[in-house]
Amino acid sequence: MTALAARGIRKSFGRRRVLAGVDLDVAPGELVAVVGENGTGKTTLLRILAGDLRPDAGTVAIAGGLGYCPQAVVLDDALTVDQNVRYFQAAYRITSTDRARELMERLGYARCRGQRAGTLSGGTRQKLSLTLALMHDPAVLLLDEPYQGFDWQTYLAFWDLAAELRERGTATVVISHLVFEQERFDRICQLENGRITEGADSHATAA
Repeated sequence: MTALAARGIRKSFGRRRVLAGVDLDVAPGELVAVVGENGTGKTTLLRILAGDLRPDAGTVAIAGGLGYCPQAVVLDDALTVDQNVRYFQAAYRITSTDRARELMERLGYARCRGQRAGTLSGGTRQKLSLTLALMHDPAVLLLDEPYQGFDWQTYLAFWDLAAELRERGTATVVISHLVFEQERFDRICQLENGRITEGADSHATAA
């Protein structure tokens, strides 16, 4: 069974070819890292998988709900943390914000619930973005540099959460320029020359 299936993804910007036929399958409960050097198209690929960017060719199929946490956090800065949560509650059409409140506690920023998003630190904004991506319990989760700006305690909490998501059967794709803890992933895929290969060195330097 496949939760996410991408076939023949191609994307160019002008004359610059970024993706040259990317194939990627992720099973339920699988945690996959996609790594690559600066400019290899990691974020472009994730945006295409999320439906935020149209490919020039290829298909993406996702079985179930999707959660997407982009590197450039998208929040309404004029709203408080709680108001952002309620906005997404309406968008996802879910009846309760219990899951969001649980994630706030686990990620250590529940005290910020009444604070406007525009006044949050970069790390706390990332925590809120992750909460919004997970509050509807998606079948597929796409994360672009998810632990950027996290302190050590939050970093560990993130991996505890990732382990829980695996047990729940959530298919998770993590885009990162550097993976220190390879053993946490089921697979590590290298994006290079517009294509994905598996089992490559995950310590590639990139921006």
